Amino acid sequence: MSDSEHDYEALGLVAGLEIHQQLDTATKLYCGCPTERREPEEAVRTLTRYLHPTRSELGEIDDAALEESRVDREFEYLAFDTTCLVEEDDEPPHRLDDEALEVALEIAQLLDATPVDTAHVMRKIVVDGSNTSGFQRSSLVATDGQIETSEGPVGIADMLLEEESAGRVDETDEGVVYSLDRLGIPLIEIGTDPDIRSPEQAREAAAQIGMLLRSTGQVKRGLGTIRQDVNISIAEGARVELKGVQSLDDIDDIVRNEVARQVALVDIRDELAERGASVGDPKDVTDVFTDSESGIIASANAVLAVPLYGFDGLVGREIQPDRRLGTELSDHAKRSGAGGIFHTDELPAYGVTEGEVDALRDAVGASEEDAVALVAASASVAESAIDAVVERAEAAIAGVPEETRGANDDGTSRYLRPLPGAARMYPETDVPPVELDMTEVETPELLTEKVARYAAEYGLDEGLAEQVAYGRRMPVFEAAVDRGVDATLAAGTVESTVTELRRDDVPVGNLREEHFLAVLDRVESGDLAKEGVGEVLRVLAENPHLSAEEAAEEAGLGGVDDEEVRATIVEVVERNEEQVEEQGMGAFSALMGEAMGALRGKADGEVVSSVLREEIQKRA
Repeated sequence: MSDSEHDYEALGLVAGLEIHQQLDTATKLYCGCPTERREPEEAVRTLTRYLHPTRSELGEIDDAALEESRVDREFEYLAFDTTCLVEEDDEPPHRLDDEALEVALEIAQLLDATPVDTAHVMRKIVVDGSNTSGFQRSSLVATDGQIETSEGPVGIADMLLEEESAGRVDETDEGVVYSLDRLGIPLIEIGTDPDIRSPEQAREAAAQIGMLLRSTGQVKRGLGTIRQDVNISIAEGARVELKGVQSLDDIDDIVRNEVARQVALVDIRDELAERGASVGDPKDVTDVFTDSESGIIASANAVLAVPLYGFDGLVGREIQPDRRLGTELSDHAKRSGAGGIFHTDELPAYGVTEGEVDALRDAVGASEEDAVALVAASASVAESAIDAVVERAEAAIAGVPEETRGANDDGTSRYLRPLPGAARMYPETDVPPVELDMTEVETPELLTEKVARYAAEYGLDEGLAEQVAYGRRMPVFEAAVDRGVDATLAAGTVESTVTELRRDDVPVGNLREEHFLAVLDRVESGDLAKEGVGEVLRVLAENPHLSAEEAAEEAGLGGVDDEEVRATIVEVVERNEEQVEEQGMGAFSALMGEAMGALRGKADGEVVSSVLREEIQKRA
């Protein structure tokens, strides 16, 4: 569906964002463990948990937690040599981390939000295994902020300081494997008011918040360190929370596709109403498929089906690119452990014959105007899955269900669970409240302001200034310039040179700030030509234990004196004497390339250029 097909104002589009950003602090939020990520292979042991929902202080159980608990799963956690008892939930959490609180207050100031007087820690029930305790700790830090977009202001409803969940590593038949290296990293959650009215405004608001967060210089960078959730509804639809949008570039497509999905579901609702549609009772139809050639059905212990009266042709209707109402039914069945569903809008197919389809309709009392959905699995899984299909089909008659959905890489989404409610929150009694003090909080320089300053103060062109200011190695650039390194050289090194090395599959992630500074210092002292920076960094990336001097020697770039430079250039000129006599200075470009190649980055290009001009002029 193209964007031009929808008038968002007429549809009553309302959207809001939830931005989750990891903070780059020294230690985790409730313990002294480091916040660095680890490879699964580094794990030294594992532990196992089975989690179940608990009642709130009012005796209520959250719907999302209850549905999650219906799937009996084992959760395995990878522990490392730095993993502590707090992370394992074998010791109470410590006090809120002071550094994380300080960064949180800086962000509140940038969002023009009002801090609360006292930060109280709450427990939020989470039974998907992503936390060993079965809940996430969260503290409200500030409210009532605002950012500006080209389509108008967007309010900041609240900002919370939370602990990051464990990282999902693998999914097995028994359950899920998580890594404890991520659990407990300080996380800022920023929730906007529902002020967003278009896909473009959603993306712009997310970009603005991201810029403010990075302006602190104390947020983690890279895939998975920031996640965007989008709450979307239209007037005739319902509020849907779309979780896990990894890329800023995906937000506008996510909004467009969710609007299209809700519009399509409203259309299906209206057509079902005209047909007087209803959902029948599930029936065991295992006997219909006794001799089926369908591998999936033949291998199942039970086949259960439900008649969907008046649904013919609608189960197969597309509601998002390559996703249909039948896909929604299948998503719900999968939550119960089934591989998916079959339905008559797509049958006969997958080894199911036309005769079997006719027999299936007879078995459940369905006519040609009806659809039939079926699940093939073990008896217990099939029963749970077909009940989930019934529930979702009944929701289709009502229209658009409120729910939490997961964002797919292609801009579509899939069902995850019901929307959580207030029953999932209750006070944390192990962590004392903290009074917040804004008196010593400094407002950091915005990235937009850095771009302007880099251009004005250092003479960088605007494009390079923006690359550096928004780049991950901005602190390296600033440290280099502070110690006298040429700004253009420093900027080109942390951006262009690193990009070239990455394209050559050099492990640039191994390069630390001290590597860059040591290499740039050698250029400033004359011990390394700037043309050799890339090669020395390549060696350091592959051998991070080396010093810059050792890396230069390893790369054969220990530097040369003026006499050796001139001798090398004289040799190049004499080797091309005939060309020099014929072309004079016209031979300069070709010989310059040859001279630089002969010196292999050992000499500065400006020095080589000057000496080469002298030698050509002597002979011309």
